[in-house]
Formats: sequence, C-alpha cells, structure tokens
Amino acid sequence: MSTQGTAPDLADRLHGGWLGRIAGNMLGKPVEQGEVWTRDRIDRYLRRAAALPLTDYLPEPADPAEAAALRPEWRCCVRGRIDGSCRDDDVDYAILGLHLLETHGFGFSTEQVGDLWLLRLPYLQTFTAERAAYRNLANGLKPPLTATYDNPYQEWIGALIRADVFGWTCPGDPVRAAGLARRDAVLSHTGNGVYGAMWAAALIAASFTAPTVRDALEAALAVVPAGSRLARTVRRVASLYETRLPWEQTLATVAEETAGLGWIHTVPNAAVLTAGLLYGEDDFTRTLALTVRGGLDTDSNGATAGSVAGVRTGARAIPAQWREPLRDTVRSAVFGFDGVRISALAERTLRLATTGS
Repeated sequence: MSTQGTAPDLADRLHGGWLGRIAGNMLGKPVEQGEVWTRDRIDRYLRRAAALPLTDYLPEPADPAEAAALRPEWRCCVRGRIDGSCRDDDVDYAILGLHLLETHGFGFSTEQVGDLWLLRLPYLQTFTAERAAYRNLANGLKPPLTATYDNPYQEWIGALIRADVFGWTCPGDPVRAAGLARRDAVLSHTGNGVYGAMWAAALIAASFTAPTVRDALEAALAVVPAGSRLARTVRRVASLYETRLPWEQTLATVAEETAGLGWIHTVPNAAVLTAGLLYGEDDFTRTLALTVRGGLDTDSNGATAGSVAGVRTGARAIPAQWREPLRDTVRSAVFGFDGVRISALAERTLRLATTGS
C-alpha cells in the first residue's frame, strides 16, 4: 500500500473524502431526475435565484412552481435549511462498504456482500440493479446470477456509487482498489456497470498521490478495458478538455454521442463526472458545482466528484459553507448506523487504510 504524507495528512484526506461525498450528494439531491432537470433547466433555476456562479448548496426555488419539480427531500437539502445530512443510498453504500471491510476484511467474497445487504439494508431503500439483485438474493440465487437474472439495469450507475470505500482504503493503489470494487460490483452489475465501479475506486485511490486530477483519471483508465465504452467516453471528454473547448460544449458533444443510454446509465454519467473534475481544476467548490450543473444523476455524480475533490483537498481546506451545515452527522438506512458521526466514519476508514487488511 502506498500513502501520501504523514498519518494526520492521510486522516485529513479521508475525512475530506467522506465530507465531500456527503456534500456533493446533498448538492445534487434536489434536482436528481435527469429527464426533468436538464443542464439548461438547472442553470435557469440558478439564474432566477441569483445563484450563478454556484458556490454553495442549491438555493430555495425563486419560483414556487419550480418546487413541485424538485425531489421531495429538497427542503432538507437547500442552503439555510440543512441540519445534518439527508439519508440517501449514495451514502448508505459507502457506510455498508465500510462495514463490509470491518466485518470480513479485504478478502471478502461477493456472497458476503449479498449477505450483508440482506442483514443491514432495507429492501425499499434499494433501487434499479440493486433492487433486482436483492430480490434475486432473497429468492436464493447466487452471484453472478444475482446480476443477470431479470435485471435490465446491469450497466446503470449503482455499482459505481458503491466504490468509494475501496478507493479510500487503498490510498495510492488504484489496481487493488479496482479489484475490491469489482468483487462488490458483480453482485448486481455487468459490463460497463462493473467497469464504472472499478474506474471510480481507482480514481479515488489515485487521487491521494496523483499530482493532478488529470493524472488520477489516467491511472483510473488503466484498470478498465481500453476498448470499453466507458473508457472511450472518459478519454473523449479528456481530449475535448485538452482542446480548450468550453465545458458546456464538451458536455453537449458527449451527450449527443451517448444519446439513448438514459440518465442513470454509467457511461453518460462518467462523462459528466469527468468533465466536472477536469474543468473544476482541483478547486473543491468549482468541481462540485460543475458536476451537479452537468445534470443526469446529479446526486450520485456530485457525491463521487466530492469524494475525489475532498481527498485531494483534505477536510480542513473544504470551505465552511459545505462542511458546517452537515453538523458532523449522517442519516442512514443501514441498520445500526443512523446518526453516526462523519468524523467517526473517517476514523474507522483510516484504521482500515493504515492496516491494509
């Protein structure tokens, strides 16, 4: 295992990863419905509320009619109303992954992932591929059938959002992180769904030691098949960024090229996430803002972007407007974890990252 800096530096980066994931998730949650909240509509909302450039959580809607289109939880996720984090599957799976490693160690099996879901995660708090896999588990199927039987969501974003903890606990070791994420992902996903999880875990692991976020993205690409649609799309975004094409035009170009996949598919969301990270240029606030303004699965993309940015920034350097409203508190549907402290989750993650077993 390779780590960067002293133990307090690693502790601060891991705390930053947790804070960033939760803050990014909260930022994107009110507008999490990609066919409704397009990039243009999100920016119109922000303009009406005089909130561009976006430097804080979403404002309350300036037009009351807009409130009806927001997610029902919006009142707990907009600036001035946040009092600790909202419950969300993007955070539940990070907690469950931490519990998995604490319970079974880094040698866990895919079957043990499924057993832990059945023990700790309520069925109605699972969605798309995870719900299909959960149902298959409850009916007695074993991996890899849990991912393939009656599951039309096999390449959607669910496995990617479960990958953070594998990156956090393998700082500087993207290959190991990707291997752990793959073992988790195949419970519910195939193809680009699995590659997305491997890529995200590797990206987070590489973010601890990579000189730039561009270097972290390159390291993450190395763990997935170069000919996969995921890898080709990430490279496409990076190449457009390097031509100095504006962020909006890059996203418009890639949206045309991935049209038809749907707003929860891994590939177009990886494009939005990649653009947010590159054009965010290692600025925490800009990275979160651009990623969520990119649309599609806004809370999931915001969470992963926040995780990467938080690792690179460290908790102490995350601006107060993102940190303080979270009150160091997590709401979670994972049995036994509701109300846990964010700082306590970071300390537990540090123990795993430093022991490596």
